[in-house]
Amino acid sequence: MSHRRLTQMLGYEFRDPEILERALTHRSASSGHNERMEFLGDGLLNGIVGELLFHRCPKATEGDLSRLRASLVREESLAVIGSALKLGDEMNLGSGELKSGGFRRASILADAVEALIAAVYLDGGFEQTRAMLARVFEDRLNNLPDPASLKDAKTRLQELLQAQARPRPEYGVERVEGPPHKQRFHVHCRLPDSDEIEQAEGSSRRIAEQRAAQLMIDRLEP
Repeated sequence: MSHRRLTQMLGYEFRDPEILERALTHRSASSGHNERMEFLGDGLLNGIVGELLFHRCPKATEGDLSRLRASLVREESLAVIGSALKLGDEMNLGSGELKSGGFRRASILADAVEALIAAVYLDGGFEQTRAMLARVFEDRLNNLPDPASLKDAKTRLQELLQAQARPRPEYGVERVEGPPHKQRFHVHCRLPDSDEIEQAEGSSRRIAEQRAAQLMIDRLEP
């Protein structure tokens, strides 16, 4: 299969087309699939995006840089990139994945993006990979969110209370419902100095606590 449109979008022409073909081959299609390349691409992605952020955000703290990088390289973000590159039209998928819509599944698209990064590295080296990623991430790097907005709700609530010289919030599980494979956790978030309480639920204790913390933030910052 010719991948002319894809290579034009990447801004990189492969010397060895077989490397690109392997990067676009899901395990459902062939034993010569892209899983090992995903591993390599993941490492390159984290390192290069980290370096791009380091130079672009000279005043950002380590924590801010970590949050920005996480927002750029998480599965959802990579899946958007994979969709923009129309990887679903380029990939080699088994018949089962094709029938179940695997060509638009976020995890498959994100994995293929990582494999593509590895393919450019194996074919052209580090500088070509860095240049390709700088192109692919250019718009996102030019429109970075406020790092504070990327903090999770529990962290933001704790910082809000610390700024007011108030004690840390307390979390507790009220009850757990449902069978082991489908549990619902009901938790509370309590402010010990005012006895204010917010309750929330979720499929895990972590998710429920984050939701309760967000409700408490909404209460404190209406």
